Amino acid sequence: MRIDVVSIFPEYLSPLKLSLVGKAIQAGIVDLAVHDLRDWTHDRHRSVDDTPYGGGAGMVMKPEPWGEAIDTLAQPVERPGPRLIVLTPSGRMFNHSLAAALAAEQHLIFACGRYEGIDARVVEHARTIMAVDEISIGDYVLNGGEAAALVMIEAIVRLIPGVLGNPDSLTEESHSVGQDGLLEYPLYTKPPVWRGLEVPGILFSGHHRDIAAWRREQAMTTTRERRPDLLPRSAEELVIAEATTDDAGELLTLQRAAYLTEAQLNGSTDLPPLT
Repeated sequence: MRIDVVSIFPEYLSPLKLSLVGKAIQAGIVDLAVHDLRDWTHDRHRSVDDTPYGGGAGMVMKPEPWGEAIDTLAQPVERPGPRLIVLTPSGRMFNHSLAAALAAEQHLIFACGRYEGIDARVVEHARTIMAVDEISIGDYVLNGGEAAALVMIEAIVRLIPGVLGNPDSLTEESHSVGQDGLLEYPLYTKPPVWRGLEVPGILFSGHHRDIAAWRREQAMTTTRERRPDLLPRSAEELVIAEATTDDAGELLTLQRAAYLTEAQLNGSTDLPPLT
C-alpha cells in the first residue's frame, strides 16, 4: 500500500517510523511519505491560509496549495486510483469496519487540515477525479488532522496482511468479526496471583470449550456495561416479538419477496394474490 500524508507540520508524523507501522515500511509492505503543504506555495511567505468569505473567526486553508499537492500525489494515474482522506470533525465516524475497508486500498492520501479547515472547493474538485472520504475520529475537535491521521494509519496498517506477526490476534480483539463486534474479554498472564488478585480458575482448567464460553460471557458483560450501542450486532441480543399492525407494510414486502424467490426457484408464476 502507498500512503501519502500532507501537513504543514510534517514532523508531527514522525512516530509512524516506530513500532509495527515502521516495520511495515521497512519490510516494503507500506510505502509511506509525509509532505509539507508549504512546498506547493509560491509566495515568499509560503502562505497556506486566508480570511473566510462571509466573515467569522479564524482562518481557512487556501485551495491552491492543496489542489497542487493532490494533483502531484495522484500521479501517475493508476487503476484503481488513490483515495483521498480528509480529516475533519464534520466527517463520518471512523471505526474498525472502515479501517478494514481502507486496508484493502492501494493508495491513500491523507489531508491534515489546520485552523478552521480546508476551503470546501478542494473536496468538491477532488471528488471529480478520485474517491474522497471526509472522516472524523470522534465527537471532539483537535488543533489539526495530524493526530487523527496517526490514529487512522496505525489502525489501517495493522490490518494489512503480513504486518502482524500473528494474524490470528486480529480475530479475537475488540470490534473484530471474530468477536462479533463485541469488546474483548479480560486478559491475564503470569503470575497466577498478584497483590492478592487471582487469575480466574476457569483459565487453568484446560477445557477449551468452557474457556471460550467464559470469555464470550465476559465480552458480553463488558460490552453491555461500556458500549451497549454495539450489542444489536450480536445474535444474543436479538429480540423476538409478536408483529403488530405497524409492521404490516414491512411484512407485505417480505411476503412478496418470498413468493418471488419461490417462483424463481420452481419456475412457477402462479402466485397467490397478496392482500
